[in-house]
Parts: sequence; structure tokens; C-alpha cells
Amino acid sequence: MSACVVGHITVRDAEKWAQYRAQVPATLAPWNAELLFRGQLTAALDGGHRHTDLVIIRFPDRAAVDAWYASPAYQALIPLRNEAADMDLLVFTD
Repeated sequence: MSACVVGHITVRDAEKWAQYRAQVPATLAPWNAELLFRGQLTAALDGGHRHTDLVIIRFPDRAAVDAWYASPAYQALIPLRNEAADMDLLVFTD
């Protein structure tokens, strides 16, 4: 069963966010994760949404998500991420 990490993001510091984004792909590679989508909100057709950006990353399974998130490589990036943006990071499985 595959799993997707969905990040709802509001960038507060574009320079730090760019540094963070540049380093994330290397943390995904060991877990066979694939970046599916990265974009900005252009409209809310119904209801509201507090974030401006979105990222979706697919992993082979939930165990790979947990291993990636707990990995020293990704954990080292979390302080930079927190300085750069407000983020809700969610996991969905099929």
C-alpha cells in the first residue's frame, strides 16, 4: 500500500525555503520516494485554505515515510524548514 506525504505550506522566508527545498531530494532518494507535485494555490473553489503552497511526495509504503521522516538527514533539515515556513505535514495511504 503506497503512502503520500502532503505538505501544506506558507513560506515566511523565501531564501531559507529555497535552501531547504534544495536539500530535501537527497533525503528522499534512499526511500524510493517520488515528488509528484509542487505548486501554489490559485483559487479555493469551495471553503477556505490557510496555506499558499502544496507538495505531494509518494513513498512505496507507510514504513518508508516513517523511516524518511526519522532519518538523520531529514531531521537535520527540520530546524531550517521551521525557520523558513509554516507547514502542516500529513500522511495519506491508499
